[in-house]
Amino acid sequence: MSVLTPGTTFANGEQLTAADLNLLVQGATFTQSSVDNQSTQLVGTAIVVADGGIIAAKLAADAVTTSKIKDANVTFAKLTDIIDDDTMDTATDTTLATSESIKAYVDSINGITQTTGTAPYYGCRAFASYNGSTGTLNNGANIASVTKNSTGTYTFNFDVDMPDVNYSLVVGGTFWGQTSTAYISAFQTFSKTTSSFTIKTTGGAPSGGLIDQVIVDVAVFR
Repeated sequence: MSVLTPGTTFANGEQLTAADLNLLVQGATFTQSSVDNQSTQLVGTAIVVADGGIIAAKLAADAVTTSKIKDANVTFAKLTDIIDDDTMDTATDTTLATSESIKAYVDSINGITQTTGTAPYYGCRAFASYNGSTGTLNNGANIASVTKNSTGTYTFNFDVDMPDVNYSLVVGGTFWGQTSTAYISAFQTFSKTTSSFTIKTTGGAPSGGLIDQVIVDVAVFR
């Protein structure tokens, strides 16, 4: 069966011209015999690959480039690499980390471990361990400095301000006297701003006045 349908037909003895021959070629179309309807199909006048027509296709190693597959949703200059680095030291803006390395980094580096139950938990915004007797900041984070205003009165200054004054302070420390006869002491929040907070430490009986505590521990949550 013919593969092509000619664009025109001629009678015996008819004189052919160049224009007639052009019509013959330009008007030719494929017939149904040109396809097998398994790997190829005839759509209109064009032969197309049928669904499932390609069984095992191979591409040359350098045939696919970033520029050939890049579209409006791809913004980086090269394909992203996937790394398995538990320390994240090799992380860049064009790499992705495996879920295993992310969990290892969170658990080991930052000390955050998985918890149980449905209750939420929140990170501490600042903390400090302060010696009110010597005026020494022994340890802390997001605490730029501590000012001893007077006996038993200390102002803790944030390194990075809080978003508002509605943060919560957890305060603790030593008892007045530091002996077996020590009395209960009180830690009072005196004022809070976005950049600092002031606490006072008082002793119990017999004086009940402001005193310097050897250990003043504070934690800030918001």
